[in-house]
Amino acid sequence: MNIVETVVGSGMKLTCSRDELVQALGVVSRGVSSRGAVQILAGILLQAEDGSLQFAATDMELSLRTTLEAQVEGEGATVVPGRLLVDLARLLPDTQVAFEHKVEENTLEVVCGPASYRLRTYAVEDFPRLPDTTGATLHAVKTEPLLETIGRVGRAASRDESRPVLTGILARFEAGKLIMAATDSYRLSVKETPLEGEIPDLEAIIPARALEELRRIAGGTEEVELGVQDNQVVFGVNGIWLTTRRIDGQFPNYKQLVPEQFEHEVTMPREELLEVVRRTSVMAERNSPLRLRFAEGELTLSAQTQDVGESKETLPAPFVGEPLEIGFNPQFLRDGLESVEGDQVVLRLINPLRPAVIGGDGGDFVYLIMPIRLPG
Repeated sequence: MNIVETVVGSGMKLTCSRDELVQALGVVSRGVSSRGAVQILAGILLQAEDGSLQFAATDMELSLRTTLEAQVEGEGATVVPGRLLVDLARLLPDTQVAFEHKVEENTLEVVCGPASYRLRTYAVEDFPRLPDTTGATLHAVKTEPLLETIGRVGRAASRDESRPVLTGILARFEAGKLIMAATDSYRLSVKETPLEGEIPDLEAIIPARALEELRRIAGGTEEVELGVQDNQVVFGVNGIWLTTRRIDGQFPNYKQLVPEQFEHEVTMPREELLEVVRRTSVMAERNSPLRLRFAEGELTLSAQTQDVGESKETLPAPFVGEPLEIGFNPQFLRDGLESVEGDQVVLRLINPLRPAVIGGDGGDFVYLIMPIRLPG
């Protein structure tokens, strides 16, 4: 696998714009590791060469890189404590910033107007070697449908790192469409989105966190460059490069998890139902379920937490048949309703112990949610 080699010079020396510096650091700093176990991963690599200052950060799961123009007097590289540099850059008093790496002192001197600072640096040789983005075959993908799909599916991804596969989002690019799926074993979200242009055949489990970072850096742009390099997925946006490892493992067969038949199908105004869920959930604390009781022509939502209080609200619902009461995790239910587009939401139910499915008018989005067994 090709890698990017860092340049270790006799002493990096350059001048750049403070505002551009703050912007670049704001991008790459999200790749800085928040865990203190490996000190070098808390740093940001600065590399000066060919009239530019390059920035890179990685936590070994994802890496972020970007570049800004600079007046380079001496080429070289160094690694600086990331959070400290970000905080300092935002407070600098002037429009131009000068950097000089004092190699023999292991310090980076930062001068801005009347202010000067010295930051301790880390050894460049200890910084992880990053994937070479030039080795990937890239394809342009329209940004809006890609980010919309990530936003609607990503909430269902797990945060529990004991099951790495579930912390990722399954992304399958096919001719003319993108399918994404995520699950934490309590809920499942699947979205199918049409895509224009030449789309590569690609299937990968991509860390949900990496795709959330892509949403941040790609918002407001027209296209995202997408490619695969060995076990890495590469995204390029306006000179910013995000690389992330593919998660190994077998993603659950989501098609087998979604029931084919339901006993009830209830269509309701999405915003009205969502507001009632938000209000009623206030009293659902300490893992208390939100109860939904469907009866002829109405739906009653209620929640109760011992030593806290209780809430109840009823609204019209086109339900027909014997009453059905089912409990859900309030946050999971809110996430599902918020992920549906359009004015109407469709609730598909079987019984209090079987999963329910939430969707919109079209069949391009499915949100499956497991019920909570209610006492009695």
